[in-house]
Amino acid sequence: MKLTVVTIGHRLPDWANEACEDYLKRFPPDWKVEVKALKAEPREGKPVAAIMQAEAARIEASLERGVRRVILDERGSRLTSVQLAERSEAWLHDGRDVALIIGGADGIDPSLKQTADEAIRLSDMTLPHALARVLLLEQLYRAWSLRNNHPYHRA
Repeated sequence: MKLTVVTIGHRLPDWANEACEDYLKRFPPDWKVEVKALKAEPREGKPVAAIMQAEAARIEASLERGVRRVILDERGSRLTSVQLAERSEAWLHDGRDVALIIGGADGIDPSLKQTADEAIRLSDMTLPHALARVLLLEQLYRAWSLRNNHPYHRA
């Protein structure tokens, strides 16, 4: 199974970039995890709806055909780390690669949300974009560790 974190915004602060790279290096070869960071739409004088549509088009163009689409959304399902590990097991048995989609500053366009197979949330709180990316990669690594009885997760 290949997991792709598709995200709007490619410049991260150094601390976030280092943390993301650290988690990406930890995954074993059987869990191919990559990040596709896409350019944010310039905001100068554009309505929010137009910005979201342009970013949705970039996301759509980056997705492989047939991929399971999991959007990160504040209204998505609440999952514990154990539940995310269980969900990742279901993704594995589904046989499709998975794209986890983090939208831009204004969120994900409603038309793209409608194409999602599911929506999950990282937190009930609003998170800065860089922190959301780090947190998602950490939780994916934790899910792998739970599924493989690795000592990273301590119950």
